[in-house]
Amino acid sequence: MLNRAGVVGVFVAVISTLPGFAELQNVEVGGSMEIWGNWFTNFYESGDLGERIPPAWLRGRPIGPFGTLSPIRAYRRKGGSGLGYIEQRTTLHVNADFTHQVSAYFEVDSIEVWGEDFRSPNYLTGADQRADSSDDVEVHQAYLEIREIFETPLKLRLGRQEILLGSEWLVGNGHPCNPLTYLSFDAIRLSYEGEQVNVDAFASKLNERLGDFGKDDVDFYGLYATWSPLRELCIDAYWLFLHDGATVQDTAGSPAFEWGERLRGVDDYGHTQFHTLGLRTAGEWNHLDFEFEAAYQYGDAAGVGVGFPVNGHGDDSAWYNTWAGHGDIGYTFQVKFEPRVHVGGDYYGGEDRRHIDFLDWINPLYKPRASVSFNRLFSDWENDCFFDGSGMSNYWIARAGLSARPTEVLEVTFDVSYLQVVAPFDAPVMARFGSLRLPLGWPLSFITKNGARDLGYETTLTAAYQYSEELSLEAGWSHLFTGKALRDGAFVDQNGMGFFGGLSDDDADYFWLGTTFTF
Repeated sequence: MLNRAGVVGVFVAVISTLPGFAELQNVEVGGSMEIWGNWFTNFYESGDLGERIPPAWLRGRPIGPFGTLSPIRAYRRKGGSGLGYIEQRTTLHVNADFTHQVSAYFEVDSIEVWGEDFRSPNYLTGADQRADSSDDVEVHQAYLEIREIFETPLKLRLGRQEILLGSEWLVGNGHPCNPLTYLSFDAIRLSYEGEQVNVDAFASKLNERLGDFGKDDVDFYGLYATWSPLRELCIDAYWLFLHDGATVQDTAGSPAFEWGERLRGVDDYGHTQFHTLGLRTAGEWNHLDFEFEAAYQYGDAAGVGVGFPVNGHGDDSAWYNTWAGHGDIGYTFQVKFEPRVHVGGDYYGGEDRRHIDFLDWINPLYKPRASVSFNRLFSDWENDCFFDGSGMSNYWIARAGLSARPTEVLEVTFDVSYLQVVAPFDAPVMARFGSLRLPLGWPLSFITKNGARDLGYETTLTAAYQYSEELSLEAGWSHLFTGKALRDGAFVDQNGMGFFGGLSDDDADYFWLGTTFTF
């Protein structure tokens, strides 16, 4: 485990390699601690994921790479258990300023669950059980920054860094509070920072597969421009591009076998590469605040299509072609407690092509169609407390809320949300006996019933207390009134490829208490 002196020593060694023309002027050392306690009623599976529909009941249907495995149980009366844990993130950073507008930043972090991966004696024997510390501390950020290049508003940042675009709806540092996660990118980033116009261009490496330069790797590029015609208004436009150069194949055989596949028109995947185009506006006017954003995604979805095999092959024509958007508008009353009311929502387009008809079912050469939903890229938005870990898609959510400040350091909020599936899953016709299900149409898997859309309502009460400039506290309670779609199941997790489905539709509660300290 690196201590503070060790981090400073490593950083001094790094900055000593900077060009000789830059002289060290100032060094700043700081960090943070976040500690969050979380407790859920027995809404989730206590161990392995639960398989909700056996594969035999779905024969011939393109279900996807994860089947109907679900982390959600939603059945308090039988089995399962509550989920409670405390997690902590600790960071330490060093920021060094040099002459000629040069600086260097170095940050390490460690995210742990209390009671795991630390040194503590066994309470029975007193023996020291040394922890596995191979993955304790990560270099979260380490970059060199040069500002005012050639005496212009250009800034260049090289190295591992967080990339926060707009409200971080699609690209952020990945920080939903449950669980604690933070993202950074190995990237080159060039920024123009003008009085009314800011432009960011970046190229990042998500996966280096050690082939020829750029070959087989996963790369992520972006161009993000912001125009601020007024101090209270901004208008953003952006282009994001993700390219995965890996070769995708269902099978690999002899030349004759491959010739036969080409003749049948199967196993002919391209690279996964898709574009995201978006517009955003946000601002304030006369106590009214607003934000609206829309994005369109298109491109080759080979990495998704290969995960929907039927008769030995997936969908080699899978394509991203979907929309997403979000909006929120609020008004703050200029009276005691400064109450603010707001309404808003999010939409993530999706499709569910997992149904088949009788002709598909009997056709041994049937080519499946993949279900491709909006890919949320590297969002750090967590739209609800029970489902969304910033990877939920193929759904929409509407919300309304009220917040107030009883004191300058205390803010209380209450929100109500409603969630619904965009493209529901048509499950096999089944009879239910408590948590047991019996297939009435098996083995005729083309016999299905229309899927439900209603995921449920959610209420959330939160209190945030700013104890000091460095220390903040937060507590909250969220209750989920589950909908029928949760009992029947729908593919809304993992960008529309993962299944959420419970054994029943029991409600759930989530309580949390957290603190953040920065220095």
